[in-house]
Amino acid sequence: MRVVAKFGGTSLGSGDRINRAADSIAAAVEKGHEIAVVASAMGNTTDDLLDEIRFDADDRDRAEIVSMGERTSVRMLKAALAARGVNALFVEPGADQWPVIANDLGEVDVEETKHRAADLAADLDNVVPVITGFLAENHDGEITTLGRGGSDTTAVMLGRYMDADEVVIVTDVEGVMTGDPHVVEGARNVGRITVDELRNLSFRGAEVVAPSALSYKDDNLAVRVVHYQHGNLLTGGTLIEGEFQNLIDMQEDPLACVTVAGRSIRNRPGILADLSQALREKGVNVDAVASGMDSITFYVGEDRAEEAENLLHSKVVDDQSLSSVTVDDDVAVIRVTGGELPNRPGVILDIVQPISEAGINIHDVITSATSVAIFVAWDDREETLKIVQNEF
Repeated sequence: MRVVAKFGGTSLGSGDRINRAADSIAAAVEKGHEIAVVASAMGNTTDDLLDEIRFDADDRDRAEIVSMGERTSVRMLKAALAARGVNALFVEPGADQWPVIANDLGEVDVEETKHRAADLAADLDNVVPVITGFLAENHDGEITTLGRGGSDTTAVMLGRYMDADEVVIVTDVEGVMTGDPHVVEGARNVGRITVDELRNLSFRGAEVVAPSALSYKDDNLAVRVVHYQHGNLLTGGTLIEGEFQNLIDMQEDPLACVTVAGRSIRNRPGILADLSQALREKGVNVDAVASGMDSITFYVGEDRAEEAENLLHSKVVDDQSLSSVTVDDDVAVIRVTGGELPNRPGVILDIVQPISEAGINIHDVITSATSVAIFVAWDDREETLKIVQNEF
C-alpha cells in the first residue's frame, strides 16, 4: 500500500514524539508499504517565528523565515529514520526532488506539481521522502507558502498526485469527535465521516483537517485522522469518505414559505424549537429556515403548506408574543454547492447580481459553510437556473 503520512506540529513537538513518529513510519516500511512523509514545523515553531518578526519584512523574507520550522522538522525526522535503518531523504524547496510549485498567492501549478509528484512517487520503493509541509516554490525558485493549514493541503494534494492509496493525518486528536472533549462530556470518536460533513465542520471552527486540503481529495483516495499516540499509521482514527463535488441543483417540486411574525422573536429562547416541534409532530418536513428580528420563515413542500399554516396558527393563537402567520406559494429553490465557495470572495454577489440584472426578485438567500440556496418565484426558476449555471 502507498501511504502519505502527515505529522502535525504537536506530533513532532519533542524528541520523544519524533521518535514515536519515526517508529510508526519504520514499522510501516518494515511491512512492505511505500511511505511518503509530510512534516509540519515542530510544536508552535511557525507561530513563534511569526511573533518575532517585529520589523517590516516583505513577503519573500517572511516566507524564508517561517520555512525554517518545517526545514528543521524534516531534518530531525529524516535523522530519526536513518537511526532505525530506514533509507530516508529530506525534501525541501530548492531540492531537485521538490514537488510543489505555486505562485506567490499560494495557487498551485497543477500540471507541474503532478509531474514532479509522479517523479517522487516513482522511487518510493527505495526511499522514504520526508517533505516539508506548508511550503511551495514559485517558478523563479523562491519560497512561498500554501497558507494556514498548508501542511494538510500538501499531504492530501501529494496523496492524490502520487497515486497513494491513503493519506494519514497524524495529529493531537482522536480523529473526528462527536464534540469538543474539552467542552462536552462523553465525546467519542467518529469512525467515518463524509467530506461534505467535515468541510462544513471545518469552516465552522473544527480544527481537524484544513478545509483547503479536502478540495484535493477524490473518491479513490482514503484519508484518515489518527492520534500521534496511536503508533500505527495503517489503522484506527476517523476515515474521511467521498469526494466534495460542485453541484447546481434545482428542487423539482414547488415550496411554500410559511412565515410567523412576532415581537422581537429572535430574543425568545426556545421559540424556534416550539414552532418546529409543531411541524415535526405531524411529519411536515422543513426544507429550510430563515429568521429575522420579528419573523421566522419555514420553507415546506407546497403540498403541506395549508397543514403547516394551521399547525403554526395554533401556536400563534396560544402565544401573545406572536402576531400572525402567512403563506406564500409557488417558490423554487436553486442550490449551489462547491468546494471552492468559501474561498471565493464576493461569491454571493456573483450569484445574486446577474439574477437581479435579469429583473428576477429573490425571496431569500440562505448560506451555509459550503452552499448557497436561492429562493425565487416558481415561474422564474428555469431562467434563474440558467443564470447560475452560466456563472459557475
